[in-house]
Amino acid sequence: QVTCIEVVEAYVERIKEVNPLINAVVKDRFDEALQEARQVDKLLSEGPGDECLEEKFPLLGVPITVKEAFSLYGMPNTSGLVNRRNVIATSDATVVSRLKQAGAIPLGVTNCSELCMWYESSNRVYGRTNNPYDLQRIVGGSSGGEGSVLAAACSVIGVGSDIGGSIRMPAFFNGVFGHKPTTGVVPNDGQFPNAHGVRTSYLCTGPMCRYAEDLEPVLRVMAGPGVSKLKLNEKVSLEKIKFHCMDHDGGSIFVSPVDKEILQAQKKVVEHLESDLGVRVQRVAIHKMKYSFQIWSAMMSSKDSEGQEAQRFTDLLGDHGKPVWPLWELMKWLVGMSSHTLPAIALGVTEKLVNLNLSGKAKLVSMGKSLQEEMEALLGPDGVLLYPSHPTIAPKHHSPICMPFNFAYTAIFNVLGLPVTQCPLGLGSEGLPLGIQLVAAAYNDHLTLAVAQYLEKAFGGWVLPGKV
Repeated sequence: QVTCIEVVEAYVERIKEVNPLINAVVKDRFDEALQEARQVDKLLSEGPGDECLEEKFPLLGVPITVKEAFSLYGMPNTSGLVNRRNVIATSDATVVSRLKQAGAIPLGVTNCSELCMWYESSNRVYGRTNNPYDLQRIVGGSSGGEGSVLAAACSVIGVGSDIGGSIRMPAFFNGVFGHKPTTGVVPNDGQFPNAHGVRTSYLCTGPMCRYAEDLEPVLRVMAGPGVSKLKLNEKVSLEKIKFHCMDHDGGSIFVSPVDKEILQAQKKVVEHLESDLGVRVQRVAIHKMKYSFQIWSAMMSSKDSEGQEAQRFTDLLGDHGKPVWPLWELMKWLVGMSSHTLPAIALGVTEKLVNLNLSGKAKLVSMGKSLQEEMEALLGPDGVLLYPSHPTIAPKHHSPICMPFNFAYTAIFNVLGLPVTQCPLGLGSEGLPLGIQLVAAAYNDHLTLAVAQYLEKAFGGWVLPGKV
């Protein structure tokens, strides 16, 4: 009904219209995208039948955006680090290459937090990204530019990565869908910083989009041959899923209490599942979840099976240059002379503190392994857990620094290796997105994706900012 050039032009115009407000796209490739759209239209006018093309190019002509931490040929690849501001990608990350080969057309790259390790997308290279529902609010991190650009209807599909909730927090704060796949299925190659040592088991690359039904086809393309590990062809009978529900982490001293509106939204989901599907949602209280932040932190800094130390964040901040001394950077920051953001400096300081208590760390790693076994046993082949995405709705800019560990609600599932789909649940009283995490046992991504599609129909999914 429409040509590819018309579609791409519409998205280009939309980005030009709203990006000055949200600052999500930090570098565009509009000229190249329009040229690629013309080639798609040429292919369609003279090529083989639609079915043949659909099989070969499942995302033919679909506009996408890519988190700037991923290599996209000809685009910057700084991850918000000032001393990388002149780095231009000379190749494509594996998932970007797969999406391009499937016919997708990248429009540009989007903002992230410095070195992808904070949940506000702000850095000294590109500045700060704003939430399209309220410009005074954060977009989450580290894939915050993707969350913002999708919510503002500037892109169809986003490429995100997640080691502590970096897909799910932006998806939650911006009212879109995001999926953290089972660990080890989608390749992480071609992003900076990439995971080394034990963290290769925690970092996940995955899709973000406005509509739940888009998650699966994009996941298939991203996973490539690895998709065979997932059960995406299995038909899901929602009535046969064993649903579990947990309202909060049990009251960690490091984390804010869960907002009433978030609890209310979760309660409505439980009531809808029970009344519409005739299932019984089992309430659970998993004691170890109270220590989510401590477990994540200990496991992130532990040695791998070969005894290799986890890469230090301070080394990444230096990016092969001089080592960064976090306390010295803090002094410089106080007088406006540091090229790093305060959250990055603070993470460098806490990293040193975590490694002081080695026996405590070993206990927490052991607790994490035990929690993983408990979760796998609870969920089994047919279980889905409903769990809050974050203790609060999108906070105001800078306020995360006061509650830096609230990301524990998403981070715990990275070290457990479980698939999680972030699902929007409409807007709250302040016009800000609400949502929920859907968690399944490893390789049961098909269950959470199916429940996300079901909840989208029941609760309306993505809402255009400014519509209400």
